[in-house]
Amino acid sequence: MSEAITKTQEDKTVFGFWIYLMTDCVLFASLFATFIVLRGNTFGGPAGNEIFSMPYVLVETLLLLISSFTCGLGLLAAYRKDKSQTLLWFGATFLLGLAFLGMEINEFSNLVSEGHSWRTSAFLSAFFTLVGTHGLHISIGLGWIAFLMARIRSQGITKINLKRLTLLSLFWHFLDIVWIFIFTIVFLVGEL
Repeated sequence: MSEAITKTQEDKTVFGFWIYLMTDCVLFASLFATFIVLRGNTFGGPAGNEIFSMPYVLVETLLLLISSFTCGLGLLAAYRKDKSQTLLWFGATFLLGLAFLGMEINEFSNLVSEGHSWRTSAFLSAFFTLVGTHGLHISIGLGWIAFLMARIRSQGITKINLKRLTLLSLFWHFLDIVWIFIFTIVFLVGEL
């Protein structure tokens, strides 16, 4: 009987996490809609194609996509109960995510230092809000990875840690999907 209760509780946890991801979808959909409406409102300031560096953004994108791959490899290792491989792949995911976040912060810093802040125009306000919200989610994901790596080092791959890694993996892949939309809508369409 307790096994059935545990399975039901686990199913509820996963279902609840999917609900959370759907609320994040609504949040990002709202931010994308706002950006699309405001992207032409530059108020005499620069447009995206004047200030974005596509090679730079492409490197950011590759870092995040590779981190999604390493996250998947880490989860596969966790399901095999291979502690060292799990830590290796999630460590790589952490470093790639950290590099992505560092590049994003650098990009924001450069834009602001050039006089292109969120106060410059509605376009830039929407840009900083959308991309910054994604960056905040990446920061949360990095904290989550660090926390779980510490737990796995000390406790090993327990059932609860495996479930947490699975949820983390869902979250990280969700952020990669959001970034693909950002890359396409903000940067690629902005170049046209």
